Amino acid sequence: MGAILAKKIKYFKTPIIAGKYKGKNILIPSLNTTRSSKSILRESLFNTIAFDVVDANFVEMFAGSGSVGLEALSRGAKKAYFIEKNPTAFKLLKENINNIDPNNSIASNADAFEIFDSIYSNLKNLNENTIFYFDPPFNIREDFEDIYDKCIELISKVKDDFVKLVVIEHMSSVDLPQTIGKLKLNKKRKFGKSSLSYYLIN
Repeated sequence: MGAILAKKIKYFKTPIIAGKYKGKNILIPSLNTTRSSKSILRESLFNTIAFDVVDANFVEMFAGSGSVGLEALSRGAKKAYFIEKNPTAFKLLKENINNIDPNNSIASNADAFEIFDSIYSNLKNLNENTIFYFDPPFNIREDFEDIYDKCIELISKVKDDFVKLVVIEHMSSVDLPQTIGKLKLNKKRKFGKSSLSYYLIN
């Protein structure tokens, strides 16, 4: 009949792994517009940064459902900042925040590349320990072919000591540089098709 049927969005639940919100569920849409970090990857991340995240600000760029930033709050982060451009993903992000920790969450429905300078400047003025987490869309997706080059250019702006760590979640097939501006690769962990690369101020 030529009618276009709207796709019904399915939702999945993933629990907070540990901390004060352990067991609380985060909703994740099965959309191409966003993807949540796998639980095993999240668990490894927070085992690695267990002490660093306590009382620190945690910034989740390309936040999607907010699963990483909300886990950070559960593990003792002072504040979590979420940046998500997609309106559908942002709506769900806000719902997850409201269900778990609205008082310590700051969410922006914005383009990560456009808002980064403002976020960075505000956090620099606070001069509090901060962790940046970048989880850009995989570059195999349409319109994201240059996403890693753009992220590297963005991350090269990190040059102040208030930033204690920059973590990048990326395709395992992508080799990120040993140095990005003043940052130096400290370690890399592989989880199938996804990897985590940890950078420290050099």
